[in-house]
Amino acid sequence: MKVLKFGGTSVGTTQNIKKVIAILQKESLSSPIVCVVSAVGGITDKLLQAGELAKQKDKSYLTVFEKIKSIHFKVIEGLVNNPKSILKEVDATFENLKQLLNGIYLINELSPKTSDKLVSYGELLSSFIIAEVMEDLNLNTVLKNSQELIITNNNFTKAEVNYDVTNKNIVDYFNKANQLITILPGFVSKSQSGETTTLGRGGSDFTAAIVAAALKVDQLEIWTDVSGMYTTNPKLVKQAYPIANLSYQEAMELSHFGAKVLYPPTVQPVLNLSIPIHIKNTLHPEAFGTIISNQKKESHLTVKGISHIDNVALLTLEGSGMVGIPGFSKRLFETLANEKINIIFITQASSEHSICFGIDVSNAEQAEQAINTAFEYEISLHKINPIIVEKGLSIIALIGDNMKSHQGISGKLFSTLGKNNINVRAIAQGASEKNISAVINQSDVKKALNSLHERFFEVNTKQLNVFITGIGNVGEKLIDQIKQQHNFLKKNLKLDVKIVGMSNSRKMIFNPNGIDLNNWTEPFHHADKSSIEGFYQKVIELNLRNSIFVDVTANKDVASVYENYLKQSVAVVACNKIACSDKYANYKNLQDLSLKYNAPFLYETNVGAGLPIINTLNNLVASGDKVISIQAVLSGSLNFVFNNFSDKKNFHDTVKQAQFEGYTEPDPRIDLSGIDVARKILILARENGIPMEIVDITNDSFLTEANLNSDSVDDFYDTLINDEAHFQKLYASATANKCQLKYVAEYKNGKAKVGLQEVPEGHPFYNLEGKDNIVMFYTQRYPEQPLIVKGAGAGADVTASGLFADIIRIGNK
Repeated sequence: MKVLKFGGTSVGTTQNIKKVIAILQKESLSSPIVCVVSAVGGITDKLLQAGELAKQKDKSYLTVFEKIKSIHFKVIEGLVNNPKSILKEVDATFENLKQLLNGIYLINELSPKTSDKLVSYGELLSSFIIAEVMEDLNLNTVLKNSQELIITNNNFTKAEVNYDVTNKNIVDYFNKANQLITILPGFVSKSQSGETTTLGRGGSDFTAAIVAAALKVDQLEIWTDVSGMYTTNPKLVKQAYPIANLSYQEAMELSHFGAKVLYPPTVQPVLNLSIPIHIKNTLHPEAFGTIISNQKKESHLTVKGISHIDNVALLTLEGSGMVGIPGFSKRLFETLANEKINIIFITQASSEHSICFGIDVSNAEQAEQAINTAFEYEISLHKINPIIVEKGLSIIALIGDNMKSHQGISGKLFSTLGKNNINVRAIAQGASEKNISAVINQSDVKKALNSLHERFFEVNTKQLNVFITGIGNVGEKLIDQIKQQHNFLKKNLKLDVKIVGMSNSRKMIFNPNGIDLNNWTEPFHHADKSSIEGFYQKVIELNLRNSIFVDVTANKDVASVYENYLKQSVAVVACNKIACSDKYANYKNLQDLSLKYNAPFLYETNVGAGLPIINTLNNLVASGDKVISIQAVLSGSLNFVFNNFSDKKNFHDTVKQAQFEGYTEPDPRIDLSGIDVARKILILARENGIPMEIVDITNDSFLTEANLNSDSVDDFYDTLINDEAHFQKLYASATANKCQLKYVAEYKNGKAKVGLQEVPEGHPFYNLEGKDNIVMFYTQRYPEQPLIVKGAGAGADVTASGLFADIIRIGNK
């Protein structure tokens, strides 16, 4: 014999009930079936709602009643070709229900006894309908009222079972039963005095467990709308998957912490007899599901699941008067017990100075008042403080039998949370080491579950959630590179890079599941208006794990919000040089925030686009080498300009070409004034540990006063035409001296300067072509032959690749 229980969602629609009938028909081919059914999905809540409205003299209880009736009639009409006979009996049942509600309305009272009678209609109706439909299909089916089998005391709404009488009733009935399929309503029972009672929360599971234990079946099957118990909540973590096998202890821990598939107290009868529980999916009966048993299964997983409870209030009782004084804990928990408040989390400091516990937030005010009253005397003497109540919290829990035999689980848990800026308010771990629990802000639950699931279950694949502001030439190249390399990174580096936010100067778009990079321009047509603050607020609102903000602008206002991102543990990647070349105090503040909040701040592209210049310098410094001097050509734009300018091509046209090909900023004055190069050598000096300011750098500009004082880009280009003779003179002097014009940055002995130089033949800078950059590091280890980094230092492709490399570096951290 088999016992199968079907929950409310399984019998919630006509289509689902048809699936239930198909399952029962198939299962009954091999052995007799006992089928326990819940009320149609949502009906129990509606019955209670109607009762409360009637109690409050609100006539809208009739509207709710009609809705309940309509739901059932719609189900019947979808199941039976000629529903008249069924509808007649169901209609009579609804008349009785209506009379009960009218009585509640008239006497203005809803006692526990009446409440049990009211909610019993849900299971009685669903079981009757299913049994009638199966009989109509000529299946060998009998409806048996569970109230004739399960006998309880008079503790209404949560009756206690008289197992001696109940077990005898069940055994006697099924010893005589000849039908293949027996339908039982779950949840409902009767007292020894004949009153309707119910078995409380999870009552249908309880009914199935009672019957399974009494009959000593080989297995109890619980059919629901998910394919077993998952590694974590699949509604919050898309990568979650069903767990094939769990121990009873693991299943109970997961269930306690929010896995709604199973309610542990209700299945205690089968646990006592070690009867396995098989959780299956009514909507996908072919799925394996989860088997819960005492049988040990080999598993490579140390953690079996991650669960959580929302709507938690954390209460803390503390005070110096508690230390060494016995009885405080007893009084505290007795106070809560007297108020019938369930505690779901407890931790106590070893100093005995405080006790911290978690309860459902709905009980917080009641608990606060009761505890402050109970300890009123001690509070008045300032021996303890009034109870502290914190709301808006959740509990997350790592669960697994194997955790106790593996070191470092707690470390992985808390380091993962810390890296994602998830603050832990309290911690608890039992001596059995099967559960590690932490209290966090409820707003961080989704990020916490995704981060931890990724850490413990996803073959070390890390998802990076990237937000890009500045979708211009470089930004588009970066998007293309991420799209092109997505599969490679996932396969070879175990990095799943998703762009979840983009913005240009006008619009911004977001998709927490990842923007489709095959068609990313389309959403911009109907996107929200872009703003720097709005973009930041959306990043924080999404609160995604491993978030990276990428600045592909030259905007001072964008650079000013880096510190906000870092304080939220959002990594920052920037090709924008403004932040790192701003006042030294601001630069140092960003470095400090990066360390404090464990949020990487990378800006390799600030100097040399995609060249590893900053990284090379950092490695030298970190390894203990000392930089003596730096000589560099750091502007790919200026190098391009002076490599293409000649007595046969005017300076104006050369600069125009450089801008057209993307080698200069939109405002070429930034490049040609030398300020861009000055910023770069300033950044290198700071990376070398020198607290230098931009004003400390000598800038020997080659531009004329008219060029430098131009009012606009167009005006600047006009002055270039007017001052062509000046630029031809520079070219002629270099040619006469057999030199090349190069804009050189130098750092030595704590001082830096930038300017145009005539570089003689044989110098490493002389043959520098196109848009290339070159940096020579003279150090204690490289005193005569410098360490040289050379390559393309400008252009959208290489700049994008530098940004991409920083993103990957963060992923590999």
